[in-house]
Amino acid sequence: MKKSNLILIIAAVALAAIAAIVAISRSRSATFKQDYHIEDIASVTKLFLADKQDNHVTLERIGDSSWTVDRTYPANQPMVDLFLETLHTMRIRQQVNKNAIPNAIKDLSARAVKVEVYQQKPLINWFGGRLQLFPRERLTTTYYVGRETQDLMASYMFRQGDKVPYIIHIPGFRGFLTPRFVAEPIKWRSHTIVDLNVHQIQRIELQIPESPQESFAVVRQGEGFQFELLTPHQTVAQFDTARVAQMLASFTWLNFDEFASIVPNSFADTCVSGTPRTILSITDTAGNTHQLRTYIKYFNPDDIAVMPDPEMYNEFDIDRLYAIVDNKDTVLIQYYTFDNILQPASYFLGQNPQPIAK
Repeated sequence: MKKSNLILIIAAVALAAIAAIVAISRSRSATFKQDYHIEDIASVTKLFLADKQDNHVTLERIGDSSWTVDRTYPANQPMVDLFLETLHTMRIRQQVNKNAIPNAIKDLSARAVKVEVYQQKPLINWFGGRLQLFPRERLTTTYYVGRETQDLMASYMFRQGDKVPYIIHIPGFRGFLTPRFVAEPIKWRSHTIVDLNVHQIQRIELQIPESPQESFAVVRQGEGFQFELLTPHQTVAQFDTARVAQMLASFTWLNFDEFASIVPNSFADTCVSGTPRTILSITDTAGNTHQLRTYIKYFNPDDIAVMPDPEMYNEFDIDRLYAIVDNKDTVLIQYYTFDNILQPASYFLGQNPQPIAK
């Protein structure tokens, strides 16, 4: 072989190698651009979020679809689903401008929400996933989520292991992602009081302390229900079955509106320190009982403090009232949601009811 031909062959091989290296580098870059999100959200088992205000929360998967908050409370499932969808669909819109990187990193250091994603991953993953052995929970990705961009269409994020922060968005979604990354535990808790169909209800009892003669219970008898007055205790043969049926149907996914954490403690304490307006007890066929005590909600927290006789202050909120769930959480509930439930006995007996149950 001539020396000149050998040189040409060597040069061609070198060029091919350089081209391959460039192609691999571009491919890796493109792959990096595509793997910022969590591809397999079904493998996500735990999420940890913490912010700079010392808030932190751990969300853990229980079974196939249920999640818990700090291993204590049921999670708000629609909110968890939205969060997982966000992790799955978010993409890099662009890299932060080189000159803006120092300020972006400084801002992320001051206000970012830290997000740790744990997934069930095998220790051995061979042959393109065809052989997977020894699965275990591992921390796979850590994000730092910052403020929104100036156009309010994306958010600044930094992924641990990267060299620079990126601007992250969801293609087709108009808005930024920052509000979805919250570390306050109460924001993640479920608002569901009970979720029972009629066949799961054993007993519904409503006590009305101000009018005990209007207190009642609806109790399962075989495949049907009977209506009982509590004071004096007696079974009523004739009652409005349609209204009772509406009431029983209201316990399917019965939710409160929000936690009353934003209400000043002094005001909430004043409102719930007296006799409750109603005491609702819900017992399912498994023997579990949940209790809801309701209290009137006044319009202005400052007014009640200066009233000489709070009992005469009747300017109350016509949309919502306070409730204490299972002697634990003070919440706000809507009259609209509970309108078929918090009614006096006379309402279900076809009489002219007094609007006292609310």
